[in-house]
Amino acid sequence: MQIENFKTGIEADPNLKTINIDPKENVQNKKNIRALLKNIVESSLSSLKQNLEEVYHSEAELNGFHPINEIKGINAIKQMLWEPLLTSFPDLERRDNLIIGGSFQDKIFVSCISHLTGTFTNTWLNIPATNKTIHLRLCEVHQLKDNKIIKSYVLIDVMDFIRQAGFWPINPSFGIEEMWPGPIIGNGSSFENLDIKLSKESLNQGLTMQRSLNIKPEIEEGITNQEIRNKLIDHPQKDFWHKKMMWYGPCGIGTARGLEGFVDHHQLPFRLTFKERNYWKIGHYVELGDGPYSMTGGWHSITATHGSKDWLGYEPTQKQITMRVMDFYLHDEGLIRENWVPIDIVHILKQLDIDVFKLVEKMQ
Repeated sequence: MQIENFKTGIEADPNLKTINIDPKENVQNKKNIRALLKNIVESSLSSLKQNLEEVYHSEAELNGFHPINEIKGINAIKQMLWEPLLTSFPDLERRDNLIIGGSFQDKIFVSCISHLTGTFTNTWLNIPATNKTIHLRLCEVHQLKDNKIIKSYVLIDVMDFIRQAGFWPINPSFGIEEMWPGPIIGNGSSFENLDIKLSKESLNQGLTMQRSLNIKPEIEEGITNQEIRNKLIDHPQKDFWHKKMMWYGPCGIGTARGLEGFVDHHQLPFRLTFKERNYWKIGHYVELGDGPYSMTGGWHSITATHGSKDWLGYEPTQKQITMRVMDFYLHDEGLIRENWVPIDIVHILKQLDIDVFKLVEKMQ
């Protein structure tokens, strides 16, 4: 099985001038954006607008998780995302696990995995307050222009929030549900990488592994599920994963360990359900390598046909759906050691006519 070499990013103007950001500038961008994002999370309602204006460009856009979705302008970002969050979690604080940055095509980015931790004291998204601590899993990509954010991609794991609030309205996960840990090497939010060669190697390894996923034994005629599983274990992807790999999936899928755990708890069910899928129809809007880390993101990077109940457990609808996905990788000991994968599960279910919020309402 040969890995095909093809472009994974969105189609770009052939005349655009590619940016290769200096590593020192990248380090400074990460420090600046981290401080400004922290200010937003720890704003009072009266200081929120000013803090948003410090970090966001006047023409900013935000592509968010369902039900926030796509919004434009600082006022909309304030009213639809941050005011409700700060009202529901008045003691909110930001805990960063991983901050990476760099340039892709003609754009500059900073990307994060964090938790927003606070006491859930007022209803949010029509989920009743618990007056207990909740850790909101947050993954972001921010595109910079003139040292401000011009476009954000923000995925809060809403299904995990609902789980922590005491409700489980969907089918059981195959993996385990847990709070995502930071990178095992311990420097995810503080490293200052100046090694351009290492950054390129990390990104190339991540992208080559992703290209291997286009090899699809599940579409072979007459093949059994066990035979598909065997071929996925002996798939070209095996050359990229560490023997102690950890795959951290969104709530509804859960965490898996090792290639066999990844295949059993996510990949095989996913491939059986979405045999008709295209990872690259639109392509990545971001691809970054930063020292021993890399990340990619698509909005939307996957289009697929819902063809079976194997993944998430719902009867096939044959509906065409899209997926909001990011992938963050730690490259360690020459292989991919950890993979954090935010996916907007509530958005996927909505496309299958499953309204998670209505299900929770019935459970109250």
